[in-house]
Amino acid sequence: MVGLSGMAMANRTWLVIYLVKKGENMENVQKRESYNQVCIIHGLILKDDEEKDFEEEIKKVFDTRIQFLETIKTSPNLDNGELVEGTGGRHDVFFAVYNDDVGKFAVPRLANGIRWIEDVLAECNYRSPIYPKRVFDYCTWNEEALSHWKDE
Repeated sequence: MVGLSGMAMANRTWLVIYLVKKGENMENVQKRESYNQVCIIHGLILKDDEEKDFEEEIKKVFDTRIQFLETIKTSPNLDNGELVEGTGGRHDVFFAVYNDDVGKFAVPRLANGIRWIEDVLAECNYRSPIYPKRVFDYCTWNEEALSHWKDE
């Protein structure tokens, strides 16, 4: 069950959104040792029992070892503190790549819409806080370019 509530100042200068999903992770999934680079696939829905199949499919297609982390349902976009109707609710899959496989995975992933988390959360790309702030802790590089939403 998903509930969405917003709280805004009278002048609408800021808005705090809480996306509450029963059973949703409230903290990041612990990455296994040597699985550091986190990737995101936008709009991929995996059933609970398909996580291992997903890991095996990435291994088969890309010869790359991964650890499935979680699926996050996006919050609605904001435009000047106002909710943008018709946005949010997309399922994005987060997974970590084994360190020794990052190099051979870096280019082939692009043809499949797989993005580094640091690129997704970079200030030039991440214009609205659609993920919980905690996902910034998955980042391992490019700290200076990360979105200002991390600090709000």
